[in-house]
Amino acid sequence: MIRFHLITLFPEACDAYLNASILGRARKDKKISVDYQSPRDFVELPNAKKGNAFAYKKVDERPYGGGPGMVMMALPIVRAVKKSLARRKGKVALVWFSPSAPAFTNKEADKLAAFDDVVLISGRYEGIDDRALSILKTFGTVKKYSVGEATLTGAEVPAMAIVDAVTRRIPGVLGKDESVEERRTASPAVYTRPEVLTWEGKNYRVPKVLLTGNHAKINEHRAKRAKKKGK
Repeated sequence: MIRFHLITLFPEACDAYLNASILGRARKDKKISVDYQSPRDFVELPNAKKGNAFAYKKVDERPYGGGPGMVMMALPIVRAVKKSLARRKGKVALVWFSPSAPAFTNKEADKLAAFDDVVLISGRYEGIDDRALSILKTFGTVKKYSVGEATLTGAEVPAMAIVDAVTRRIPGVLGKDESVEERRTASPAVYTRPEVLTWEGKNYRVPKVLLTGNHAKINEHRAKRAKKKGK
């Protein structure tokens, strides 16, 4: 079983998706487990006085060197990760998201599937104090990824994408191994019944080759479609 640990200020934003459909079934069948730690729960309150930076369990501060926005503080993140790994029993991967990092791919998903614990650190605002990354390297193998080129409000969506991509590689999660599209010849265009679809007087047909039962020609057709889309 792979244990996913999401470090996030918004666990409720993740759990609805990670508890539904195939992922929900994988959790129920104990193929994976998912838990959450909020950095806000690990803010120390040494002097809870008015005006103190810690008085309201604040997790962000102004960036050194100036600039807009706020930066998440390092220690609440580190403490949350340490708590999530309190019962670790095997190989640990810590995922750090950055727009400038290498893209997360199917190949990287296969690599993550070999770990026992995968910690996904979801930053917000202008990012996380980089000293957290230096400390986290002492906990396990750090993987730095970007998921797409767009800038997002937080890393919760990329974290859920990684849980999804890794989970579907676990034997038994999809029922059949060939259901993992990238392990077979797959086309970006798929079809189902009926064979002829009529909309506002016009007929839309399934490509004839898909009706032949000739798997060699079908795979050739799918490969061509996939190659064409990739251009």
